[in-house]
Amino acid sequence: MNLSSHSADALDEEPLWPATQHSAQQREAKRQAVLSAAAQLFNERGFHATSLDDIAARLGVSKPTLYYYVKNKEEILLGCVRQGLQLMLDGIETSRSAGGSALDQLTACMQVYARIVTQDFGMCLIRVGEEQISAPNRIELRRIKAEIDHEFRRLVVQGVEEGSLAPCDAKMTAFVIGGALSWIGRWYQPGGEYSPEEVAEHCLRTLLAGVLRR
Repeated sequence: MNLSSHSADALDEEPLWPATQHSAQQREAKRQAVLSAAAQLFNERGFHATSLDDIAARLGVSKPTLYYYVKNKEEILLGCVRQGLQLMLDGIETSRSAGGSALDQLTACMQVYARIVTQDFGMCLIRVGEEQISAPNRIELRRIKAEIDHEFRRLVVQGVEEGSLAPCDAKMTAFVIGGALSWIGRWYQPGGEYSPEEVAEHCLRTLLAGVLRR
């Protein structure tokens, strides 16, 4: 089933999305609503256990309405994962642009990463495996993920050079940082014992200061 088989008339029956002359901005806002609902469900139930009917029910619309905004479930998943990656890239770029020492920038980037993986799109990025996405799209996502890893690696190298970080293998250190922060997205539960800010603070303190008594 594709977009051409469903016209905007399908919206007439939907109380959430009444039929109007949709601007590109309005259409994108409604597509965003689809992605947001899907990300929540993928996180709660998993990709395979979530159907288009489930997403439509979460939004309070009929299944045909979804096809006006997306082609299929993989396109929805790809949109969710891209959103998570873009949030990270934007946050890391903002942290880098703010300046300061390499350690300042690294800490800010880690805070951004830790915060985003507690949000719906960030959690979806971590919880849903790449194997759910077709090969061409998987290549694109790996390329974006590599940008994030290289940014961490660059900041580690600079931190060692400025003397704020102990000498280390920058590649391995970046992997450890990224892996530890990513895992937050696996175990974090909204409304749990710790807030996203507390989770980030505890994890950053452990990663930066270690666990050995000095």
